[in-house]
Amino acid sequence: MLGGSVYFAFLRFSISLAGTILLFSLMSEPRFCRKKTVIYYGSFCACLLAAACIWYVMDWESCVRMVAFAMFMSFAIFSVFMSSDTVFLSMYKLALTFYLLAVFLIGGIEASILFFNSNRWADLIIRIVLIMSLAFLIEKYVKNSIRAFNSYVENELDHFSVAVLILSILFGIGFIMKPDIPTQTPYRLFQICVNFFLTGSLQLLVFRLYLHIGKEKEYQRENQLIKMNQRLLERNMQLQEEFVESGRQIRHDVRHHNAVIAEYARLGQNEELLQYLKEYQKETEQGGAEVICTNTAVNNILLAYTRRARQEQIKVTMDVDVGQNLTIANIDLVTILANAYENAIYGCMEVKKQQPHSHCLIHLMMKRKKQKLVIFCSNTCTIDTEMKNGEPKPEFTGGIGVLSIVRAAEKYHGEYDFKNNDGVFIFRLILHIP
Repeated sequence: MLGGSVYFAFLRFSISLAGTILLFSLMSEPRFCRKKTVIYYGSFCACLLAAACIWYVMDWESCVRMVAFAMFMSFAIFSVFMSSDTVFLSMYKLALTFYLLAVFLIGGIEASILFFNSNRWADLIIRIVLIMSLAFLIEKYVKNSIRAFNSYVENELDHFSVAVLILSILFGIGFIMKPDIPTQTPYRLFQICVNFFLTGSLQLLVFRLYLHIGKEKEYQRENQLIKMNQRLLERNMQLQEEFVESGRQIRHDVRHHNAVIAEYARLGQNEELLQYLKEYQKETEQGGAEVICTNTAVNNILLAYTRRARQEQIKVTMDVDVGQNLTIANIDLVTILANAYENAIYGCMEVKKQQPHSHCLIHLMMKRKKQKLVIFCSNTCTIDTEMKNGEPKPEFTGGIGVLSIVRAAEKYHGEYDFKNNDGVFIFRLILHIP
């Protein structure tokens, strides 16, 4: 089955290598554009096939034993460079690709032995049919899910588990793909089928397990966003209630002031009337609503949370300088500020639970610099506030908020970081203004 002329060997090598590249490319995210990817893979195949054919001519016996291993190890190294996935994720997809490689290699050989009297052309044709069938199945049923699986593997699957999965596939393949295939027997066929079934079933079960875990985490995040939106709506309703109550109080006071002004006018006490109006103007200016910035949405949300912070006896300092002409959507600004401010209040409240007489401080800075919006928020926090993957753990932020900040930041290609600086939690964010 492995003999023949160098031209036939070249054809066999080309089909196997092209099939492997096709299957791997369907499952991985390419690093380069399509044109560059085709050029790089084409150049790599030309060099590798030329070297394999020279080896085949120079030393047929060693080539038959080692050429498959050498070619596909070279492909493994090159494909990691060609893929934009992480190294561990690329290795996992390579292991899956090599499993599929074993399927069409062994499938072609065994089918040609069983049904076509070991005909080499039948072997090649069956390989092509199997490759195209696998490619069709991956494109139609697996491609989208396995690419979505990338983030789940990176976030949920540890490196040890990935290594175990890779080894399980490679051991299964190594048991089957031996160059010295013995005489065909029913027991040999049974071994091959069982090995393929067990190895494939294991990968399918693990794939579905982590796909389910990833989707469950997505549902949890969506649930957090819903809760966040509920809290924002509650804050807006509180603001509306305060505005209604303030309007009612103003109308009540205006009736009294009008009565006093009318009485002064009726009695002709012009000097006393002017003095009263001056006092009324001074009182109105002192009792007016606090204005933090000229952006109405930002001003309102900061006022609401500042009042809540002061109710909790938390000192607040702010340096906010943003106008109305921002092209960032107000809902995104409110989402970021509300969650950052609420997490800061939560952090201060946790400190007060442990140390009731401690002085807590929140400092918020928000400024525009050319085409960038800079947001800085620091607050007193517990020393043991822990981080995971560069973000505070949910138990130290109340469980809601960080994900919303991250999503809003990514929407505007922003850069952000969180850190605990010896009892002072710091959040920094730079948004690119469209």
